[in-house]
Amino acid sequence: MGGGGLAARAAELGSDRYDPAGLLAEFRAAPVMVPVTAEGSWWAADLGGVRWLYAFSSEAALSRFAVERDGGAGNEWSYVSVYGARLLDVALPGLGVPAGVVLDVAGPSPAFFPPGAGGVPGPATVALRGADRRG
Repeated sequence: MGGGGLAARAAELGSDRYDPAGLLAEFRAAPVMVPVTAEGSWWAADLGGVRWLYAFSSEAALSRFAVERDGGAGNEWSYVSVYGARLLDVALPGLGVPAGVVLDVAGPSPAFFPPGAGGVPGPATVALRGADRRG
């Protein structure tokens, strides 16, 4: 699974080339890996009232996360491959709580797809206040 284009687009954050709509479009079209817990759930973390599903653009990115999480123990991690669009359009709204996706969380350029207009649909969104739309 080659997420090189997706990871490269995420790395543009903070540069003149950064295009949030392009990053979202690339994420929606790309297959990503979502780790699965021992109980069969997709790996997620709750922070600030938002449930964040973890997704990875490559096996190397998932491996970095696993090493950070396990302290280099070398445990095997199960994952599913799913298109970003399916995460955003089906999985997140199905959680029934405000939810988003964090891509390559342990890498040098993590990308966040927060619950808000334009990226995550339906019940997984939160209302954003203020002109800068950060709440």
